[in-house]
Amino acid sequence: MQIISQLDLDAHIEEFQSFFSRNDKLFIQGDQELHFKYIQALDKVEFKAPPKISDFTTIKNHLKKRGVLNFEQIFEIIKVVRYFRYLKNKDLDGILGTWMAKFEFDERFLELEKYFTSDGRFEENLDSELFELSKRKSEQNANISSSLKRLTTSSKLSSYLMDTQLHLVNNQECLLVRGGFNHVLKGAVVGRSSSGGFFVSPDSIMKAKEKIRFINQERESIFYRYAKEFSATLTELQAFINFIDKEFSKFDNYQARVLFAKAKDLKIIKAQKHTNITLKSFIHPALSKAKPVDVTFDKNVLMITGVNAGGKTMMLKSILASAFMAKYIIPMSLDEHKSEIGTFKNILSIIDDPQNVKNDISTFAGRMQEFSNIMKQKQALVGVDEIELGTDSDEAAALFKVILDELIKKGQKIIVTTHHKRLAALMADRDDVELMAAIYDEELRKPTYEFMQGIIGKSYAFETASRYGISNTLVKEAKSVYGDNSERLNLLIERGSQLERELKQKHAQVDEQLHTLKKKELEITQLKDSLAFELDKKKHRLKTSYNEAIDEAKIAARQKDTPAIHRQMSKANKKLPKESIEPSFSHKDFKVGDEVQYHTQKGTIKSIKSNAEALVEINGMQVRVKTKHLKPTKIIQPKPKTNVKVHVEKKSGLKCDLHGMRAEEACETLDKFLSDALINGWDEVIVYHGIGTGKLSYAVKNFLTAHPRVKGFDDAPQHFGGFGAKIVYL
Repeated sequence: MQIISQLDLDAHIEEFQSFFSRNDKLFIQGDQELHFKYIQALDKVEFKAPPKISDFTTIKNHLKKRGVLNFEQIFEIIKVVRYFRYLKNKDLDGILGTWMAKFEFDERFLELEKYFTSDGRFEENLDSELFELSKRKSEQNANISSSLKRLTTSSKLSSYLMDTQLHLVNNQECLLVRGGFNHVLKGAVVGRSSSGGFFVSPDSIMKAKEKIRFINQERESIFYRYAKEFSATLTELQAFINFIDKEFSKFDNYQARVLFAKAKDLKIIKAQKHTNITLKSFIHPALSKAKPVDVTFDKNVLMITGVNAGGKTMMLKSILASAFMAKYIIPMSLDEHKSEIGTFKNILSIIDDPQNVKNDISTFAGRMQEFSNIMKQKQALVGVDEIELGTDSDEAAALFKVILDELIKKGQKIIVTTHHKRLAALMADRDDVELMAAIYDEELRKPTYEFMQGIIGKSYAFETASRYGISNTLVKEAKSVYGDNSERLNLLIERGSQLERELKQKHAQVDEQLHTLKKKELEITQLKDSLAFELDKKKHRLKTSYNEAIDEAKIAARQKDTPAIHRQMSKANKKLPKESIEPSFSHKDFKVGDEVQYHTQKGTIKSIKSNAEALVEINGMQVRVKTKHLKPTKIIQPKPKTNVKVHVEKKSGLKCDLHGMRAEEACETLDKFLSDALINGWDEVIVYHGIGTGKLSYAVKNFLTAHPRVKGFDDAPQHFGGFGAKIVYL
């Protein structure tokens, strides 16, 4: 394709095609979405590259005519069958596994395969006749070697030998001898040397060679018999051969893309179903150590202006090249997660100068021919380099403005590079035109090879001329001729570019600050989670200790004698956690600059408020906290003291006395008592109601029966009140 050369993709495509097992087209016929799914699936597995395979066209034509294939052609089929069997044995899953499940290999292929080694040689040892013929051939070759050795060392012949080397003349092994040799050597003269000697092939060698010739004829006869037999078998398997030929071509396209991408650290992306182009970190394959290209092209026209030799043409080629490679799913270098490339029916470029002697056409006329052809296209991506080339700039601005308007109407997307600020200004008022300028470094006085969207760039012709050796006197004179008004226009353009660059730098600074804030926010969140985790651990430890103490207290409550109760309560007291009494500090105890500890983090007090709040800097972050939550980092902690007293009557709340109460008052008191018992974790309490008239006893029974957290109740033992009390189970 001409477009490949125009976009400087020749070397990249040539290297890509070297990964194919057989020569094939770049474009994969069929559903591109489905092809891309296979490529993605294959990219996730490890596999060996397929062997080089020749085209099956001639092979299939021979089989169709029931012809006889040679061993090389038969082995080509065997190689494909072996490779697909290798893939099938990998037990692939997903879409690849489903694909490999379609391959059912006939047992006759196995029978053919065993006759060929891995490098395609015929296994002669499998045939007894061939084995015997090979043995006889080896013997004759050995006879030839021994005969030649015997002749070269013969004392009778030594005076006639001009050298002791073995010569090959007219495909015959022979010796170089002087005249008169026929007295001691029988053989045929096969040539003369420039020194007057004779090349003689001895009779013994000629006889051995003749025997070898007959042996080879017998071998070829057997080989032909096998080839005829194998070809007959393959003729019966033509349908499957056609199938694996087509499937191998498809797989070859997949594997070439995957292995090429892995070998060169490239990315594989597919053209999307739209016409926008977004490139992130794209590098044109023809460039080494190039600055990555970042560009968004979602309008109809992208007009690139700016400094000479600033990379405008390569930007144009990069956009077209990315679209071309995405269309044919060719690996490229870019950020595949942030890049997106649309689909275009045609990708066209007007880059080269069409003027030459053969064409007998001017540059501008040639350009008009190319634009005329583009007018006939639809849904095309078009790149035009130096659109004003070959004609007057003012006329070109008006002409190309109208041409670009017409191309936009036809649905084309056009990338244009130009030095015509007038053309750029004429197109800038359209919403579907995107402006882009190559940036010039004023301090270093050279292009940066970076681009900025949304502005018209200056060509910096005078500066470029100075940089490449044109004298300052000539440059100043040229500026004078150019005119003050034009120069002021350029200054306005430059100022706009400078403001845009400053805005870009500020955006970068804001992004960096935002990144820092997000990082600090993450650190605070992690600190908060850490403190919450520590608090949950302490709560769990405290709850466990109190539950154990409560269990011991319950046991004590069931004891009948006072000493036993006291012993059990002491045991419960030991189960409680030992609380360390830490000194408390008010804001008056701290001053600015003190090193303090806030939970598990250490920091420095930056300021103190009158309402007992302090501003503390912790790991570069300033946090406002209550001073009561702060501790000095250099304080001697007093020894912890434990002071826990437990009384069965007060602490546990195990009994409730309702004597003398009315039924309503007694139920309220009993309700509160049971709630407190449940909160404290008791599962058994005693309620005293007395006997009396029985009204209070009746009310208590009804209340306990209806209470949702009461499991049951019984009359108390005689020594605990008998019928005048109830043991309640919670």
